[in-house]
Amino acid sequence: MTQHSRDTPQFYLTAPSPCPYLDGQEERKVFTHLVGERAGELNDLLTHGGFRRSQSIAYRPACEGCRACVSVRVIAADFAPSRNMRRIAERNADMVGHMRLPAPTSEQYSVFRAYLDARHRDGGMADMTVLDYAMMIEDSHVDTRVIEYRRREPHLGVNGRNTGRILAVALTDVLSDGLSMVYSFFEPDEGDRSLGTFMILDHIERAKRMGLPYVYLGYWVPGSRKMDYKGRFLPQERLMPSGWSRVER
Repeated sequence: MTQHSRDTPQFYLTAPSPCPYLDGQEERKVFTHLVGERAGELNDLLTHGGFRRSQSIAYRPACEGCRACVSVRVIAADFAPSRNMRRIAERNADMVGHMRLPAPTSEQYSVFRAYLDARHRDGGMADMTVLDYAMMIEDSHVDTRVIEYRRREPHLGVNGRNTGRILAVALTDVLSDGLSMVYSFFEPDEGDRSLGTFMILDHIERAKRMGLPYVYLGYWVPGSRKMDYKGRFLPQERLMPSGWSRVER
């Protein structure tokens, strides 16, 4: 009985709260816990249905009268970067990304803290301590990885030791059909590099090399300056009431 209740997801609904994306709107979420031996399988299934993961919780919007949040996934094999995206990739040709098991470090947290202070000082994560950060990275029952992006420094040596300080980090789930970008952050002083876009481009290339068809970006929200950028990675599929629908432009 206990095992059954642990492996059978229970869903809950949050109380209304101010929407972080659209002014004047309220949001509600439906969520469940990703625990037990089948957590990875459940995370796969729920991600395909438009859920996102935060630590050991999977959630998706359940707002009354609003369907602005649209789950998007980039079709890796068919992806066609824009001219600006190609310039961003060239600008970051000196970057090296290392995929690692999810282990928090003080160097990661330093970049995370600088990112929050510069970009999200009034957001819900603004007060996260180093212990909170460690929980965000480690509290997972699914197949997840941390990708550290560092500048290549030829004078520092070879064999993977020729990289400098961390400039960006991505927390990424490995699904049966793709990579899901859970959270990413970067050094705010490196604004000219467009590191947020670069990390998405890198994930698309990684998915190709891993033989995975999709990169899940989370929610595209038309009209939200925070989330509108996700609609630029084309072609992509968007989750509509009838299922995933391909969008070319």
